[in-house]
Amino acid sequence: MSANRRRRGRAGRVAVTVAVVAAVGAAAAAGLGLPDRGSEAGTGSTAAPKTTKVTRQTLVDTKTEDGKLGHGTTATVAGRLGGTLTELPAVGSTVQRGQSLYRVDNTPVVLLYGGLPAYRNLAPGVEGADVRQFEENLAALGYKGFTVDDEYTASTATAVKAWQGKLGLTKTGVVDLGRVVYAAGAVRVDEHKAAVGDPANGALLTCTGTGPVVTATLEVSEQRLATVGAAVTIKLPTGKTVPGKVVKVVTVITPAQNNNPAETNLEVTVTPDDAAAFAGFDQITVEVGFTASRKENVLTVPVSALLALAEGGYGLQVVDGGTSRVVAVELGMFAAGRVEVSGGGITEGMLVGVPS
Repeated sequence: MSANRRRRGRAGRVAVTVAVVAAVGAAAAAGLGLPDRGSEAGTGSTAAPKTTKVTRQTLVDTKTEDGKLGHGTTATVAGRLGGTLTELPAVGSTVQRGQSLYRVDNTPVVLLYGGLPAYRNLAPGVEGADVRQFEENLAALGYKGFTVDDEYTASTATAVKAWQGKLGLTKTGVVDLGRVVYAAGAVRVDEHKAAVGDPANGALLTCTGTGPVVTATLEVSEQRLATVGAAVTIKLPTGKTVPGKVVKVVTVITPAQNNNPAETNLEVTVTPDDAAAFAGFDQITVEVGFTASRKENVLTVPVSALLALAEGGYGLQVVDGGTSRVVAVELGMFAAGRVEVSGGGITEGMLVGVPS
């Protein structure tokens, strides 16, 4: 079954989209077929068999999609030191700044925080952004006696020797390439790519972030729902709903394969506002509620109250005492089976007909 078919199968879960609901509203109104009513909007004397009130409320254009709860993008850690891999952290465990990510010849390779990968030895006389990044980590770990800047000085080397001594390394004052691994923050060990006893170079393990992350797939036509920073709701299998926000939107192109045509979709990454609410959950399916637009304090009626006018457009059958009249109205936003209406003297609390 193609992904398009699967997505059509979930169409019933859509709370509302403007295009779909508008089409439903138009079909419902046209189906009422007011005979020769068009030129007489504003007159008439037929009482409506069923009525409802015009209400003032907030309309929200939303859609619910399945999402997968995980920990975000996976990164592969490759060893740079020669020797034998002697220890790997357990899958699912968390490694923080200053801790051993794995061990080579029974010595630690240490996780530090930063966006620039290690690419050379650090020793007195070396200058650059990588020096500053390392010194920032050294200071964050509590080591002193040096200035955090772009220069690796003799004072830096002295602090490094103290750090090396604490790790059980030879106190050289030089940070060898491969002794530290940089990540944006604490990491969660996702998978082992090598086993203890293997050579310590090449792919050793994969990591992710530590916080819960939800990914969902939307069609390109639904891009209005997926803007970075947009608020969403995440519903857990327990029924609990947690607010969150969109943090990344990526266009994903799937090539044609066998009888399935090529597809272009949006992969949307969402993070919850309260990570603690996801404790104990991992690799499960959740529901993500996206919101495209919201209109506050507008007059609304059920879509089923709309009448298709012969001259075009839509109207409402306003009921006043024992009589009724049809008035033309302007339509605004559709949401959750209701539609925003204005014009025609429509006011809050007014009774309008709802054809059977």
